[in-house]
Amino acid sequence: MLPMMMMMIARSRRSFSGLPTAAPKRVGSRAAGSVPRLQAQASGVGPTLAEAVDENNTNNNAESIPPLKLESVTIRAQKPFCAPALEQSSQPRQPYATVGDSADMSPPATPSIPRERDEFWRKVPVWENVSAADFLSYRWSVANTVQGAAKLLKFLQAVVPEHVPLDKAGTRTQTREEFIKDVLDGMTAATMAIRMTPYILSRVNWADPRHDPVIRQFLPMKSLMLPDHPKLALDSLHETADSPVKGLVHRYPDKALFLPTSVCPTYCMFCTRSYAVGADTDSVTKASLKPTRKRWEEAFAYIESQPQLQDIVVSGGDAYYLQPEQLTLIGERLIAMPNIRRFRFASKGLAVAPSRVLDESDGWMKALISISDKAKRAGKAMAWHTHFNHPNEISWVSADASQKLFEAGVMVRNQAVLLRGVNDDYETMAELVRKLADNNIFPYYVYQCDMVEKIEHLRTPLQTILDLEAKMRGSIAGFMMPSFVVDLPGGGGKRLACSFRSYDRTSGISTYMAPAVVGRDKENKIYEYYDPIGLTRAASIGQQDAGQDPVSKPPVQAFESSF
Repeated sequence: MLPMMMMMIARSRRSFSGLPTAAPKRVGSRAAGSVPRLQAQASGVGPTLAEAVDENNTNNNAESIPPLKLESVTIRAQKPFCAPALEQSSQPRQPYATVGDSADMSPPATPSIPRERDEFWRKVPVWENVSAADFLSYRWSVANTVQGAAKLLKFLQAVVPEHVPLDKAGTRTQTREEFIKDVLDGMTAATMAIRMTPYILSRVNWADPRHDPVIRQFLPMKSLMLPDHPKLALDSLHETADSPVKGLVHRYPDKALFLPTSVCPTYCMFCTRSYAVGADTDSVTKASLKPTRKRWEEAFAYIESQPQLQDIVVSGGDAYYLQPEQLTLIGERLIAMPNIRRFRFASKGLAVAPSRVLDESDGWMKALISISDKAKRAGKAMAWHTHFNHPNEISWVSADASQKLFEAGVMVRNQAVLLRGVNDDYETMAELVRKLADNNIFPYYVYQCDMVEKIEHLRTPLQTILDLEAKMRGSIAGFMMPSFVVDLPGGGGKRLACSFRSYDRTSGISTYMAPAVVGRDKENKIYEYYDPIGLTRAASIGQQDAGQDPVSKPPVQAFESSF
């Protein structure tokens, strides 16, 4: 494997093309573009950055937006990129930047962007010549999304420095080739496929990718992975078992989760729906949810048949990957149902591809605003639930997009996930919450990371979320304070993290009850959440006995709760 990979890395660099290619052919249950085949087919490195469909093409192509033909962008000399923090200005907010309408659906030559706004994407070598007009075009973003092993390899060759720090102090390094091999090995073990938008890739500190909190969420590195806890599972929340019809989870008495698609603009390593979302990987064959009208009608019929249902979450996958017509269809159907009073579209799009909100040539935002207005006229509520995890994900582009939504009267709430090495310290989480609030995005939830496979290195002990909430409480207005919750393994639903019945730091086991969640033998059920094995009190004691530094040093005791 390594000699072949070294040959590939040594090849002369090629320019990225903006032209679409056909989806890779399937061989058995694995896509032709998978990591092992990538290494075996080094002479013909795979699809271009313009491809906008999943590697295995198992998902309906109707979701994809055909990319425009774009000029190729030649890879230049490497310039490691440090993502700038969003600067807070005392000056009045500038009108949000937009990309205007044009007859051929291509962006205008000069969008209205104030000069002082940093074109941060130009610090990424492959996009150093990309204009603001192109970068703010959603179609350009789709066309240049990095998807699959072949395109990721070419991208990393272009942006990763010759030597990558192994520790935060920079006293030890690894070569670019060693780093890329680490990523390719991680992809063979990961449960999620690779797909990252230009926006999110432009927010990464490529001078130190191993420790960057943004890329840590999306790029698997085998050397960082830890053995799975024996209680981890692909469908840890038992969503499939709680689905009366395919793609509709009904767990709470008055709320249901509708999954119209299983495609996202960017795939998170820690996805709770890794059993279904995205392309097949070397370790998982996905139970994909194709956006077929027949399946949708079965879900709508069930919702209409349940008078107690009042609240619907439309997720996936990601609602960003619905066509405007599909978004409108779903919204209007829900508004027309007498029993439905509230619904939310769940999408990470604002965090990973905010240009779609600003791009006037794209119809998704217009459809969302129209649905929001129709819902209000019907006396109902529509909201967008998005997903920022780190303050570095917020730029002036996402701030402008948030302002546009705010002016249009669209309610936006954020659901973050607590991740080790990303946002598990007070300073980072407090900054994230305040930046969200400053952009009129309500910090709704901070989730304890779900117990899904192959992400043990990203999970934190329950004690971490308890400490964060205790320290943050009172530091910001109460209506901007998120709820810190655990989505209980086994289908118990969301409970406040602090509402545990018991928590034993030595074993790492916490217990909860969910009185409102009944059915499927859930009455009086005790649910258990397990800390990562390496971060329990028992593990810390074992490391101290072995002369090692303990992994964590929180207060140690067994807790009892009256909740």
